[in-house]
Amino acid sequence: MDYFNKLLSLLKIEREEDRISYSKLTESSSVAERRASGITWYPIAIRGTEPGRGDYLTVEIERTTHQDLAHQLRFGASIALFSNHDIKNNRLEGTISHQSGNNLKITLFADELPDWCRDGKLGIDLLFDNNSYDEMKNAIKSASMLMADDEKGRLIQILTGSKSPSFYSEPPYLHPTGLNSSQQEAVLKITTAQNVAIVHGPPGTGKTTTLVQAIKAMIGLDNKQILVVAPSNTAVDLLSEKLTNEGLSVLRIGNPARVSDKLMSLTLDSKMTEHSLMKDMKKLKKQAAEYKNMAHKYKRNFGKAEHDQRKALFDEAHKIMKEVSKMEQYIIDALVSTAQVITATLVGSNHYTIRDVKFHTVVIDEAGQALEPACWIPILKAQKVVLAGDHFQLSPTIKSREAAKEGLSVTLLEKNVAYHPNAVVLLEEQYRMNNAIMNYSSQVFYQNKLKAHVSVAEHLLFEGDKPFTFIDTAGCGFDEKLQGTSSSNPEEAAFLFRHLEKLIAELNTKYNMENFPTIAVVSPYKEQIRLLNEQLIHSPAMQLGLGKISVNTIDSFQGQERDIVYISMTRSNNEGEIGFLSDIRRMNVAMTRARKKLVIIGDSATLARLPFYANLITYAEQINGYQSAWEFV
Repeated sequence: MDYFNKLLSLLKIEREEDRISYSKLTESSSVAERRASGITWYPIAIRGTEPGRGDYLTVEIERTTHQDLAHQLRFGASIALFSNHDIKNNRLEGTISHQSGNNLKITLFADELPDWCRDGKLGIDLLFDNNSYDEMKNAIKSASMLMADDEKGRLIQILTGSKSPSFYSEPPYLHPTGLNSSQQEAVLKITTAQNVAIVHGPPGTGKTTTLVQAIKAMIGLDNKQILVVAPSNTAVDLLSEKLTNEGLSVLRIGNPARVSDKLMSLTLDSKMTEHSLMKDMKKLKKQAAEYKNMAHKYKRNFGKAEHDQRKALFDEAHKIMKEVSKMEQYIIDALVSTAQVITATLVGSNHYTIRDVKFHTVVIDEAGQALEPACWIPILKAQKVVLAGDHFQLSPTIKSREAAKEGLSVTLLEKNVAYHPNAVVLLEEQYRMNNAIMNYSSQVFYQNKLKAHVSVAEHLLFEGDKPFTFIDTAGCGFDEKLQGTSSSNPEEAAFLFRHLEKLIAELNTKYNMENFPTIAVVSPYKEQIRLLNEQLIHSPAMQLGLGKISVNTIDSFQGQERDIVYISMTRSNNEGEIGFLSDIRRMNVAMTRARKKLVIIGDSATLARLPFYANLITYAEQINGYQSAWEFV
């Protein structure tokens, strides 16, 4: 009980911090500022309406301008429709029931659109996400209550460390093809687990491939339906696609982030449109809409007879919509029950379509990035849980420093690796990095157990190239500058591009545009990224390779890889202040994105105060990868 009480109190702190920062962002900002922040679509056009489930109205919306702006409007999010004539009073709340490109479907609790929708320009505001927090809070409370029950609460007791997981001694008869020995061991661990199995997948070790084969194996053994979840839509999409490619029947709850025909065809909306009853449903919806339109023709100044007629028309429309709801539920139940695998985000796993569905096995991918309270939502549906991820890469994003410090940043994956080492399989062979790039991370994070597959162990950009270089800017006077809450280092940024320009000139003699190596320039600091992007645009030497060069924060590259990675460390000061460079997991992510060449540019005098960086510089010296920036100045 104490375990969950603490989790509840941390979630409460996080929710309040999130709410305050959201209020600051929205309350004093203009529509244009909110639009630039990605939380508002304005202006929008209404493209159609139709009756929804129960007393709800479904409205189709299109973003008509600023279509290139990134935004945060996603399936399931709470929104408010507003008019620019009176933003405070002309507001109607609802949720996003579908999002695709610049189009949304929103569900409003209303019979019809209010009159103000015909006046002035309309927009959509994203509201604070109370729903996700409520789902997490309810899941924690339910887990806390179930924990005392020895039978129903056994899985909860194991995941909170008070009981141990158990495994079947008889291995099932299966031999997944195309897997290395540690991947096969992971599949065996998952299939023989009675309640908990953990796959620890360092960068480039084929964690997704392993999970897909394990899910396929479990379905092959007992044909029980499996729920597969992850914290992000992108991770859910990747698994959905790969599971479908293996011939499994997948139902994707929610809308994919990566909109492709293949992924859209897996969604509930898409599968429902193909159902034989949909024609009848459409006819009934049309009929209900006609009754409502007739009812709306009776305006306010009318007598009893008109009032009765209006009520009768509304009653008839509601009766038809109840019939539609029953048919819709029948189709949903049929689709849910026949899918072999259901995929969703952690919070999406409590979507109304599967809220009461129980699963034998729940697989949580990217569990190293999953907020623990969110994990309890799908876990409550399971008899057995598979956690997969890497707790030595980025942890979940947490708004409250206090909540993070008190333990909210420690994931369920990290806790269970410590509780149950016998349930963990480390994937040991990686297929991404040259040995020289891999070795330091392997020593620090993975007990020196990582091996590079023969196909990548010695691969280089060209013969004689150095795969790993640390370029030391100490003494060059490349001083950091503080910009608001972020740091930048203009001289370091300029130096990085001079170095990269020379490399590109050499690569141009060895590659054509089709096979030109991919390049990432990363930094932990947003202000440094802004500077680097500015320099990239104004660098004539870079223009040819622009399509191959990405510049972004380290966090945005988790899960990705490039042939060449440049890391701008940015910090350089006399006090040895390195801020969140001290989060060495972020550095692990940055270093392990590179396939054939890694170049780290930083000030050893500032960085080496932390043993991780002092040892990194020593490692670079040992492999003849250390250079002073003075050599290039």
